[in-house]
Amino acid sequence: MAGPNSANAVADVPSPPLFGDKSIAEVLTSAAASLGVPGFANKLQLPASQRVCVVLADGLGRALLKQKASHTPFLRSVLAAGQGNVPTWIDSAFPSTTAASLASLGTGLPAGSHGMVGYDVLDPAQDKVVNLLGNWDAHVDPARWQPHPTIFERVSDEVDVVTVSLPQFGNSPMTQAALRGSRFVGGTTLHARTAAAAEAMASGGPSLMYFYVNELDKAGHRHGCQSERWEHQLEELDATVKRLSTSLPAGTTILVTGDHGMLDVPESQRIDYSADASLVEGVRHTAGEPRMVHLYLEPDAGEATRESLMAAWRKRFGERIWLFTREQAVSAGLFGDVEAQVSPRIGDVMVAARDTLALYDTRRVRPTSLEVVGQHGSLTKAEREVPFLCLSATGKKGARG
Repeated sequence: MAGPNSANAVADVPSPPLFGDKSIAEVLTSAAASLGVPGFANKLQLPASQRVCVVLADGLGRALLKQKASHTPFLRSVLAAGQGNVPTWIDSAFPSTTAASLASLGTGLPAGSHGMVGYDVLDPAQDKVVNLLGNWDAHVDPARWQPHPTIFERVSDEVDVVTVSLPQFGNSPMTQAALRGSRFVGGTTLHARTAAAAEAMASGGPSLMYFYVNELDKAGHRHGCQSERWEHQLEELDATVKRLSTSLPAGTTILVTGDHGMLDVPESQRIDYSADASLVEGVRHTAGEPRMVHLYLEPDAGEATRESLMAAWRKRFGERIWLFTREQAVSAGLFGDVEAQVSPRIGDVMVAARDTLALYDTRRVRPTSLEVVGQHGSLTKAEREVPFLCLSATGKKGARG
């Protein structure tokens, strides 16, 4: 029988995301099915429609939306009206971070298949940690890193496919990897994006639209999700969805969801784990999110090294973390089905925060990283569960701006 620290032992790992059932990976696939595109399953039971607009609010967690309901009168009215058989929440990808979740949204696959397994992860070919979001490595080809066809590519012969987002994301490596295949329309403000969305759908033909909102996430990271700045951006999101409901063609299905939730971590709990030699003994690379750390061991490190490392983490943080190996994460289904080329990108050991804790390796991150207040990446419900709201646009008649 395997010992308690063995790679094959039962890990203290929470339930995995609901891949294939009720996760962010089913949003665009269900939307495509509701548009009548063959080859897709409507797992989220969306109503049939000629047009679908998916509003992705970066950083919008289910718990936060419920907690801050007084700031969202329009979205609150949508929930009060009921959604039939459409679920009111779904799971983000794992890790609960933008790179993984947007790739799952764009491909319909879990991270173990699309390969975007963290904010930054090991590129085994270079023996180097690479960023998968804003600072993409010049030696990593997005199309090779994530080779699966996107939903946009698969449906573009059947319906008009449009992305409405900030101009800088039009041809970004992240877009090339996970969201390629759509007609891109840029807008620097939410008002500009709303107007662009209405114009893009004005032709009235079958259409699938992806509408990206990043303002909430930015406010949360900088000021915290309990700040007035965050609440203001939540109110702006509420107003944006209301404007979309009156400016898009009548009958357009509007879906509102997020890529992850968020929680605030006090400065005293933003910890430099690299200052404790026992927590990096035998570790060649560190990566991931401050709340979901990947530790990659030296090539010659054996089982004893891994067990010693994990014992040191347990001694330091105890029940404040979930601690598991790559094998345990794969066995538990955290990454969904894991393809052979993706497996080495996952840490040999992973550390996920259970409470208000953020973990940094200050040998490789900028000092300003420790100033981030709102955090995500782990497996808590606050980070994993995101809202899923479904409404039908009323069209321009009666719109009041």
